[in-house]
Amino acid sequence: MTAFTVQQLIPFAIALVVTGAFTGVLAGLLGVGGGIVIVPVLFVIFELFDLPLETAMHIAVGTSLLTIIPTSIASMRAHNRRGAIDWSLVRLWGPFLFFGAALGGIASRFLGGDYLKAIFGILALAVAINMGMPRKLILADALPKRRSLQGAMSAVIGFFSSLMGIGGGTLAVPTLTAFSFPVHRAVGSASAFGLIISVPAMAGFIWSGWDVAGRPPYSLGYVNLVAAGLIVPMSMIMARYGASLAHSLKPDNLKRVFAAFLAITALRMLWTVFSA
Repeated sequence: MTAFTVQQLIPFAIALVVTGAFTGVLAGLLGVGGGIVIVPVLFVIFELFDLPLETAMHIAVGTSLLTIIPTSIASMRAHNRRGAIDWSLVRLWGPFLFFGAALGGIASRFLGGDYLKAIFGILALAVAINMGMPRKLILADALPKRRSLQGAMSAVIGFFSSLMGIGGGTLAVPTLTAFSFPVHRAVGSASAFGLIISVPAMAGFIWSGWDVAGRPPYSLGYVNLVAAGLIVPMSMIMARYGASLAHSLKPDNLKRVFAAFLAITALRMLWTVFSA
């Protein structure tokens, strides 16, 4: 494992706490999943602290998956109290999400860092474009009646969410709303998807990186416990303040600003892949 000096640990810890605060505010303010912010920020932090580039992206994704577990549990409880979770949809999609996420976690062992960066960059750019559009994409007036098609859709969502280190909301919500699913129930149901995706995906990243050299201290495979432990508490605290700000600010304008930030982040990540 890569060892950090005391001089490195202090700024490392500060950077992670700030990441948690930033993620929490955005999650509460805009309703975006934390992973879409945590992964690129962690990758940059790990780069700055000279982690091997081949493992930095894997550790960013694996660590992000761990942070999703407690936040998705808290979010799921809150949405369930409001009756916003469609449990019939969760029961239908759940096994396929789980399978896709587990497959993605296992696949990470055989994918290099550039492949993970390319996957994240391309899909994050698509999310940014969708978020910045004044009108949302509508493909149909209902979800496909064939359960096999819904199963295939949810397995693909689980697979790519796993490889991106994100929860259920980032890909599932725009997919559901494209089929005219009510947005509040889509967001509520996606909170349950986050838990279903993150647990098997994280297990896959732990297994994939178990014997890999160049990881930071206190890592289980590609999951760094220190980074997750510093991010999660601040993220959960600041999410409340973000939710309060949402009532006094115009979220649509802020979403466009965040979409621009996400697009720049995605393009930067793609540049590091294709300019090498």
